[in-house]
Amino acid sequence: MDMTGLALEERSGLPEPLRVLLAEYPREGWAAHRNFQGMVQFWLERHMMFRKLLAVMQEDAEKVLDAKMGPDEFAARLSRYGGMFVNELHGHHQIEDVHYFPVLQKQDRRVARGFDILDHDHHAIDGHLNAFVESANGALKSIGEPARMKDGAGGFRDRLLRLNGFLDRHLTDEEELVVPVILKFGADALPH
Repeated sequence: MDMTGLALEERSGLPEPLRVLLAEYPREGWAAHRNFQGMVQFWLERHMMFRKLLAVMQEDAEKVLDAKMGPDEFAARLSRYGGMFVNELHGHHQIEDVHYFPVLQKQDRRVARGFDILDHDHHAIDGHLNAFVESANGALKSIGEPARMKDGAGGFRDRLLRLNGFLDRHLTDEEELVVPVILKFGADALPH
């Protein structure tokens, strides 16, 4: 598939032809739809968790830079939230790639190509997660050296900002593709 202009790092949203179901099922009406409860609601809550974890880690890095959080607390929180973020996101993407997307892609041929884009996103996000882990490890290694700690926390915060932009783009596009498909066709065909 030609991904020109559709790579996660390049696009500003899904192409209009892939937004056809979003036009029928706009975001504002999702929560009131009969097919929202259960699968869709749970799935969106997972996306919100990823966004919140990134926000917490960014806030923590900024507190270190402002000397409002000590090294031990930062290290403990980064280890906990960073590990949770990476592990949960990998698991989430694996379930989507193996179980959900193949089923959803067959529901409406007009949006089928969008699932290929999301699959490419998952591969791109793997690279960003590797950079995140390297940056987090660098920040943790700098903990014992006060002169390097601010540089480590600052570099980590900058990495988080980049990752947040890419991940938010992906999550938003994924929501705007997947949720309308489930609202229209239901979640019965999906594994629970």
